[in-house]
Amino acid sequence: MRKAERAAGVLFLLSTAAFLIGSGILDPILHRTDLLSSMYSERTSVFTGLLLELINAIAVVGIAVLLHPILKKHHETFTMGYFASRVMESALLILSLLGPLVLLALSNKSISGGTSDDSYLQMMGNLAVDVHFLLFDMAMIALSLGSLLFCYILIRSRLVPRLLSIIGLIGYTGLLVSSSLSIIGLDLGNVLYIPGAIFEIVLPVWLIAKGFNLRTEEN
Repeated sequence: MRKAERAAGVLFLLSTAAFLIGSGILDPILHRTDLLSSMYSERTSVFTGLLLELINAIAVVGIAVLLHPILKKHHETFTMGYFASRVMESALLILSLLGPLVLLALSNKSISGGTSDDSYLQMMGNLAVDVHFLLFDMAMIALSLGSLLFCYILIRSRLVPRLLSIIGLIGYTGLLVSSSLSIIGLDLGNVLYIPGAIFEIVLPVWLIAKGFNLRTEEN
């Protein structure tokens, strides 16, 4: 169990780091107004960002697999819900990566054909960007819903300090609200992400250093 807990903690940190670096590389490129004329020349950065986001998508499934045997002892139904949500999150994140790949192809076509101002290519490029971010927001909704179940299990079982579990509950509620509003075009900024970010940094460190309080299983 300690090996699984440490491995889950490492994957949490790997997932967070890969996502932050990957999105930090990709997002500024995807928000440019001259996307089609500039993106292909930065294909190395784009592929690097895509690889890091793919690592994140794979890592989240690994987390669910490693935690499943421990969590199901406390609430089997919610554990299955958490597992399913992370698989769904991973699938949506992987699908979202197709958007930048389509943009690379469009950028290459516009440059090679000298048609960077072609309205059809511009429309397709904008659509690829919109779909990318829509799928990302849907992945965050799946993550937040499943992680609310996860935090409920943690609060009920006291596998980690209750305050940490409550911070996670607040954080994923904020993520759910923010992602849902983003889908309908309302951007509240990053302030609602702060509690969830704290949870996803402190929890893996706790798992690596101390692990779950498995003595609660004996009660």
